[in-house]
Amino acid sequence: MHETALPKLEFTGLRVLVAEDNPHMRKLLFTLLSGLGLRSIAMAEDGIDAYEAFKRQAPDIMLVDWQMPIMNGAELTRLIRNGPEPSCFVPIIAVTAFSEKRHVLAARDCGVTEILCKPVSAKGIYLRIVNCILNQRNFVRTRGFFGPDRRRFQNPHYTGAERRGGKSDDKYDLDPSDEVTQAAPSERKADSVISSMVARTAGADSGSSSSRKGNAE
Repeated sequence: MHETALPKLEFTGLRVLVAEDNPHMRKLLFTLLSGLGLRSIAMAEDGIDAYEAFKRQAPDIMLVDWQMPIMNGAELTRLIRNGPEPSCFVPIIAVTAFSEKRHVLAARDCGVTEILCKPVSAKGIYLRIVNCILNQRNFVRTRGFFGPDRRRFQNPHYTGAERRGGKSDDKYDLDPSDEVTQAAPSERKADSVISSMVARTAGADSGSSSSRKGNAE
């Protein structure tokens, strides 16, 4: 069976904050992230510690364990999403042992960007970070929700005024074929966060390419 090639990005310029209360899991996540090329990795032992680190360090992406003492992943996500701009737009990847649909939907409704079910793998982490960078979603604010648009797919039979756009080719094949088109970067209030993150991956990639070229010469 033919497998679709994974998109290739350099992560050396990204700042990642991991919130995980289990020391063995923290060590595993640190090892996997380091193996993917990340160099700026901050670790927090619980939600309170993570929130303080989040305010100090302004990470590009967060990996948040869903079951933590003092402040769990849901509470931490809501606190960040209800905070000031532009830090409230930070991509949040929920790391959870609960893969049942009701748990996934509950995490989504808290405002997470991606969900990573345990046991974790380097490929799983890589794909979700890439998805945060290349497949950005609009942020939506309603009376009871603020976070990435939860409507990731469009209903082909819906023709009303709120119908989403058509599929656009972003050269990224992780999501299914009915993934909806997202707004142009200029239309997103979260763009300042995402643009800086993309710039750092592009800059790291350019630097690596230049280094490789220089070595070859």
